[in-house]
Amino acid sequence: MECIYIEVLAPMAGITDGTFCRGLLTYGFDMVTLGGYNVDAATINAGQKILARGRPEFDVAEEEFINHIQEQTVLINDQDFWNGMISVNLRSIMPEPIIEISKLKTVDVVEINAHCRQPEITDLGCGQELLNNPSHLEKFVREVTKKAKSQVSVKIRANVPDVDISKIITAIEHAKSDYVHVDAMKPGFDHADYDLIKKIRQETSLFIIGNNSIKNLESARKMLASGADGISIARAAIGGTLSFDLTQI
Repeated sequence: MECIYIEVLAPMAGITDGTFCRGLLTYGFDMVTLGGYNVDAATINAGQKILARGRPEFDVAEEEFINHIQEQTVLINDQDFWNGMISVNLRSIMPEPIIEISKLKTVDVVEINAHCRQPEITDLGCGQELLNNPSHLEKFVREVTKKAKSQVSVKIRANVPDVDISKIITAIEHAKSDYVHVDAMKPGFDHADYDLIKKIRQETSLFIIGNNSIKNLESARKMLASGADGISIARAAIGGTLSFDLTQI
């Protein structure tokens, strides 16, 4: 990356579509993320079950997905003042749908979702469940990186019981991902696990995007000081505005 750090608008299922991302471009994000989206029959069906119990989800038919992403990226790219990147966070039981999305000229990064903890998704072996099988995760990510026409990111959740984060980082690095997007959640605390980011930094040369509880300049600076190359913001932007100036980080 040419810049020292990047600021990313992180994915929020059922929320971060093209219209939402477009409304936050003036805040200075270098990358905005569409999704998380379910992109094959199994995950789409799981998403419908999640919707039925009242959680926000995107519900896009499998055959309509390519056109949908194209439409969402147009909403973002027609803003002349913005020349940032567009990422799409994707859940799938197979690499192929993710590879197909990577071929869209308006998509700069496809992000493999190894983060979602909703049981309807994890029961399929997707989302956070990928962290329980580092060898499968490595194979999955490698298949995407070998054939993708865009850059590749993997979003992971930290401090998952019985998951060795070092093995996960090694798997993602061996698979030649461009980014690892770390939700550095620290259960029981209202701030990120900065020590974990420091640990990951010591173990990898991957570009680290640090996420979790970044709600002001102080928390953003702490994430960068811990070794993250960039930061991502989700909940602090959920209302469609941001209360602090990204250029001051």
